[in-house]
Amino acid sequence: MAKATAKKAAPKKEAAKKAAPKKEAAKKAAAPAAAKKAAPKKAAAKKAASTPEEQRSLLQKLFVDGLKDIYWAEKHLTKALPKLMKAATSEQLKQAFQQHTVQTEEQIRRVEQVFQLLGQKAVAKKCEAMEGLSKEADSIVSETPKGTMTRDAGIIMAAQKVEHYEIASYGTLARLASILGLEEAKNLLGQTLQEEKETDGLLTQIAESSINLEAKNEEGPVEEEDEKSDPA
Repeated sequence: MAKATAKKAAPKKEAAKKAAPKKEAAKKAAAPAAAKKAAPKKAAAKKAASTPEEQRSLLQKLFVDGLKDIYWAEKHLTKALPKLMKAATSEQLKQAFQQHTVQTEEQIRRVEQVFQLLGQKAVAKKCEAMEGLSKEADSIVSETPKGTMTRDAGIIMAAQKVEHYEIASYGTLARLASILGLEEAKNLLGQTLQEEKETDGLLTQIAESSINLEAKNEEGPVEEEDEKSDPA
């Protein structure tokens, strides 16, 4: 009887052995499909987790690009300011430009410090806005008579456009530094921002104290208006 039972059990064991490879193969085949289904969930989870960091990186990239822009602008000004100083007539205005040239050198060093805080090399990226403002200043000098207060008034106008651009640039960069948690960078940029505001105020004071009034009484040849420039 025991032998008969053993004979009956043997086919079952044999059948189980034959079925085992099929089950293993089915299990292996199902694994990639399950992995594919899980992959989108893992990718979505990874993306959700990295989103804040990606946003921070994009903002920091914008911040660095702004630094490169103002770095170029300041280095360009060290060459443009002496030209304006030479073209000016008022001694007070000449002194203001001389003082601001020295100040600009210090502002350049501050921008370089900010780059160091970020662990990056100071790199200048051409500032189209500053180049345009500089060309406008050159045009004003060439189109106004030498030795007149009218030229000085024009030079101040051009210089204040530059100051306002710098005020906007440093103000924005200081705010971005604060958002990024770069407090030391914020303080450095804020220091330069204050200097630019003071320079703008000084130029206004110089213009209003004498230059504008003297320029008002200056006369010169009246040029015919260019009809092509009339938007009407």
